[in-house]
Amino acid sequence: MVKANDNYLKLPGSYLFSTIGKKVREYSEAHPESKIIRLGIGDVTQPIAPAILEAMHKAVDEMGVRETFKGYAPDLGYEFLRSTIAKNDYQARGCDISADEIFVSDGAKCDCSNIQEIFSLDNKIAVCDPVYPVYVDSNVMAGRAGDYDATTEKWSDVIYMPCTAANNFAPELPKETPDLIYLCFPNNPTGSTITKAQLQEWVDYANKVGAIILYDAAYEAYISEADVPHTIYECEGARTCAIEFRSFSKNAGFTGVRLGFTVIPKELKAGDVQLHGLWARRHGTKYNGAPYIIQRAGEAVYTEAGKAQLKEQVAYYMKNAKVIYDGLKGAGFTVSGGVNAPYIWLKTPNNMTSWEFFDALLEKVNVVGTPGSGFGPSGEGYFRLTAFGTYENTVEAVERIKKINL
Repeated sequence: MVKANDNYLKLPGSYLFSTIGKKVREYSEAHPESKIIRLGIGDVTQPIAPAILEAMHKAVDEMGVRETFKGYAPDLGYEFLRSTIAKNDYQARGCDISADEIFVSDGAKCDCSNIQEIFSLDNKIAVCDPVYPVYVDSNVMAGRAGDYDATTEKWSDVIYMPCTAANNFAPELPKETPDLIYLCFPNNPTGSTITKAQLQEWVDYANKVGAIILYDAAYEAYISEADVPHTIYECEGARTCAIEFRSFSKNAGFTGVRLGFTVIPKELKAGDVQLHGLWARRHGTKYNGAPYIIQRAGEAVYTEAGKAQLKEQVAYYMKNAKVIYDGLKGAGFTVSGGVNAPYIWLKTPNNMTSWEFFDALLEKVNVVGTPGSGFGPSGEGYFRLTAFGTYENTVEAVERIKKINL
């Protein structure tokens, strides 16, 4: 008799954003006249930049000519993209990362969830709390998280590192020693950051205890303050303790196009085992590569025209972030984030739960956000709004929220 993977049955409810989508659909069907403004899911709204579109069109034409047609992509990704990434994202910042340490994929979400496959189930993970749900859920599916306690909303074999107002939403070194440490900065969902000195402490700690940091830098393009590191490899010793994930979704609007990459330095090891080789084997076995057309689009991100156009798009979203931050703070809400990240993290008013506030916003002012409790127990009592909407909708949403009667 066929048996299902019981670990999936341990997952409580549905995926956070699936639940949000279901609630919004049901409300829309019952109130078709309502204009709903969505500031919940972190999906971009600005179109792909002209320089990138031009590269895509050229690549499409190449696929129609026998001499320039491309089939399967190389396992790690095309060399032209990997070299461009290494030069611009790492070597230009003084980081010793080479092209053959970069693995091109269809997005950071897949890599963040799949990376756990190359590690033993005996490894213990540590996560920030609140946290992007994929880090925990993928380990639950693998059977590494233990059992779920509905009263605490925690997994028995997961080390939680609370990120609260008391510590400026930045994790402290855990008392229990982990094997794998998930860090995301600029942070999703809180929008918080840490300084290079703070990140260096984590690198030193990981090297000291023999842990590996899984560093999600998907929002690197939104950093505006000088002392916030753009990559973990700015820190001394990171090559021996860190894997970094990057995405083209939020910096270049590739949410519907799909492109990302993972960096694994060759000297990074688990005991005596080189992890670069393990991920290369996993990548080559289970993945056929991002399309040539999309990888050419990724290359165009780093052209002078591409950089200039994307800088304008990032500025557009951060203008939205300022509108949300200033508007809600002026209305008496307690808010943070929105400076180095396109997320605003606000405290729910009147001791409302995260889902109570979600329902109130949806039903009373037709605005959709994300309940903080969906990111972990320390997210209860908080709410995430994204800056990825249009400017006009963002302004209108803030005005609606300011007038809400709770």
